[in-house]
Amino acid sequence: MTMLTLETLNAADEAHFTALLDGVYEHSPWIAGRAWARRPFATLAQLKRGLVEAVRDASRDEQLGLIRAHPELAGKAMVSKSLTAESTNEQNKAGLTNCTPEEFATIQKLNADYNAKFGFPFILAVRGPRGLGLQKAEIIATFARRLGNGPDFEFAEALRNIHRIAEIRLDDKFDQHPALGNDVWDWHEQLAAHTEPGYAERGELCVTYLTDAHRATALHLAQWMREECGFDDVTIDAVGNVVGIYHGADPAAKRLLTGSHYDTVRNGGKYDGRLGILVPMACVRELHRQGKRLAYGIEVVGFAEEEGQRYKAVFLGSGALTGSFDANWLDQKDADGITMRAAIEHAGLKVDDIAALKRDPARYLGFVETHIEQGPVLNDLDLPLGVVTSINGSVRFVGEIVGVASHAGTTPMTMRRDAAAAAAELVLFAEKRGGAVADLVATVGMLEVPNGSINVVPGRCRFSLDVRATTNEVRDAAAADIQAELAAICERRGLQYTLEETMRAAAAPCAADWRQRWERAVETLGLPVFRMPSGAGHDAMKLHDIMPQAMLFLRGLNAGISHNPLESITNDDAELCVQAYQALLDQLASDF
Repeated sequence: MTMLTLETLNAADEAHFTALLDGVYEHSPWIAGRAWARRPFATLAQLKRGLVEAVRDASRDEQLGLIRAHPELAGKAMVSKSLTAESTNEQNKAGLTNCTPEEFATIQKLNADYNAKFGFPFILAVRGPRGLGLQKAEIIATFARRLGNGPDFEFAEALRNIHRIAEIRLDDKFDQHPALGNDVWDWHEQLAAHTEPGYAERGELCVTYLTDAHRATALHLAQWMREECGFDDVTIDAVGNVVGIYHGADPAAKRLLTGSHYDTVRNGGKYDGRLGILVPMACVRELHRQGKRLAYGIEVVGFAEEEGQRYKAVFLGSGALTGSFDANWLDQKDADGITMRAAIEHAGLKVDDIAALKRDPARYLGFVETHIEQGPVLNDLDLPLGVVTSINGSVRFVGEIVGVASHAGTTPMTMRRDAAAAAAELVLFAEKRGGAVADLVATVGMLEVPNGSINVVPGRCRFSLDVRATTNEVRDAAAADIQAELAAICERRGLQYTLEETMRAAAAPCAADWRQRWERAVETLGLPVFRMPSGAGHDAMKLHDIMPQAMLFLRGLNAGISHNPLESITNDDAELCVQAYQALLDQLASDF
């Protein structure tokens, strides 16, 4: 079989172009026909994007027709052997052509329920995020979960899965194998084998600071750095950071600092943090295999702690490098009464060595971090990469509104001092105020009526407030307005309140020249540059205190969900992330 090339495709007239891409999108040659006008395509990623844009620019009816052109999973077309060759191959890889009677009956019932609710067939890229094929149990679980989605969301999710199907089919046509992306994806899977008791039995991931699972993860990373990637120096430092150094042509040259965290939230995802360690590790491995040294060194750090799960300290790993490790943290106790000091000593690390971990900014060019987006924006735009403009500044509060608990049956509505109703007003105001300015968010994430009862007017209501924005000024203005509204609500309702600020973190704008390097790296892949803020905190915002920093986001699947087992990425997207990182390294080699 002759493999397709971009040269052949770019030289083809519209009819031939469409014929060459036959089967990429199921029974929908109009997509290739419209993408033809976007030639020439310099990269396969650019071709994929051109096809995606053809669908995004189509009418709703055309998009619906595309969805309906797809066969049901394990449906009538499979039974009658009338599937296209591409669909037959995909359903066969997922084992759908060999269902048990029980599995077949379950899928048929799901198909019927799905079609009745949405009016189109359930679409799933059954070859999965790695391209090898999903397990039948995973397909059925995904089917059942997506039945709970709303119609508009599920319509978009069907199109996203169609684009993933098309991507894999294009890889086959062009005989392209995302080898680096596969390695990064597989490394994540292997690291996820280390998880804590109580979670391991349920197949869940939990790696908190200096537990056995945490230490095993660190040792695994260190082993890969030494034996597989060719780092010159690998250590686990006094707080548990895994540090790998790959020297430049001159070992005394400045270094690029990079990395992210390897701890996780409880029952979290496999990619949060770890992507930012494994992507630069893959780049260093390729440099080592080529026997290549750059004009600068590369220092990759797997930060030991960022999530604040076992202890209330956050950014402990990156904070040690910036000199902001707080010695008072050592006396904090976990849920079992074990102090941080004891945990560090039990791990064979030395508390007295922590102060020496502070880095001299003069020895570094800057800090860069790749990270899964942890949000739905890139997923919604069908874009694999996004360039971060700023890490949002945040402020958090906990508060309580106090009224009078009274009988729900005998207290007239006009005579109540209802703390929960006041909190509800505040929640709605925060939602409205947070949506009034671009890149501002305000969230009441916790809401509790202590000792509440079904027949009692709430006398107390506890709540949290989280406000984030790309600038401190926008954040603080919103927080002030929400506090003023809280005071006005309580005044009007005859209530009292308390509000305590519990955390404040300054916004961390990405350095313009470093951000532009990420932008040029994305452009070399043939992809459009999309700029976006980071609503979540990252290790980069700590390094921001001492050196320039910039971040690159990678699209997450399942609407970008994170801190959740459904967190996922594809091998193709991981490949693009590695390639963008390599392009950034090449730019730096020219700049310094």
